[in-house]
Amino acid sequence: MGGSHERSAAYGPVHGLLPADTTEDVRMRGAGVSQQIAVLPVGSFEQHGPYLPLATDTLVACAVAREIADAYPVHLLPPVPISCSHEHAAWPGTVSLSAVTLHAVIRDIADSLRRSGVDTLVLVNGHGGNYVLGNAVQEASARGERMALYPAPEDWETARERADVATSLLTDMHAGEIEASILLHTHPELLRPGYETSDHVADDRRHLLTLGMSAYTDSGVIGRPSLASAEKGKQLLASLVDSFGTYFSLLTSDA
Repeated sequence: MGGSHERSAAYGPVHGLLPADTTEDVRMRGAGVSQQIAVLPVGSFEQHGPYLPLATDTLVACAVAREIADAYPVHLLPPVPISCSHEHAAWPGTVSLSAVTLHAVIRDIADSLRRSGVDTLVLVNGHGGNYVLGNAVQEASARGERMALYPAPEDWETARERADVATSLLTDMHAGEIEASILLHTHPELLRPGYETSDHVADDRRHLLTLGMSAYTDSGVIGRPSLASAEKGKQLLASLVDSFGTYFSLLTSDA
């Protein structure tokens, strides 16, 4: 197939996102720890302006989870690539699950893991609109199960400062400096031209849940991607790996 329908190889599917563990790898890793922990990247499939792929949040969540799995004895799971992106519905390509469905998926995964001997689950969330993940963790904790949501805003703030990210977390809402930097570090081939000139600031977004993203941006961007760099992306991930240490200690304690 040619013409305008031809997909450039430079922007083709991303390989290497799925863990390559065998069941023996999982068994051996679990034998050396007192508490088995699985790490689940949760992304989204939603617009990220004209220069970042729809899968950006999944790519970010996978990058964070993969770095964590390289540094800590945890089981890396494949990502949940579609979640709650209803505020982005005005742009073509965006696909969402209901909050009820996402909650059920998380609970089913946690239940299945426990049946196979992995009793702790960390949700590595790449999409800010997945509010229901916090409810899932709260409810699991109240049932006496071990679950955590990562990164917290404080972890992102620490990472932002360490990486010298100039944009505040308020301003860097979507397809901005942080996301573009992480992809420049992990998947530079996926950024299309235009992020250098696509800055758009909309700090007052108090009606976002009612009106959606389209009330605050024409391009789909809210942030300053022009300030992104691969080095910032590298430092952001390094900081998030370090910050995960307190979560690992908490989840593996006997308390």
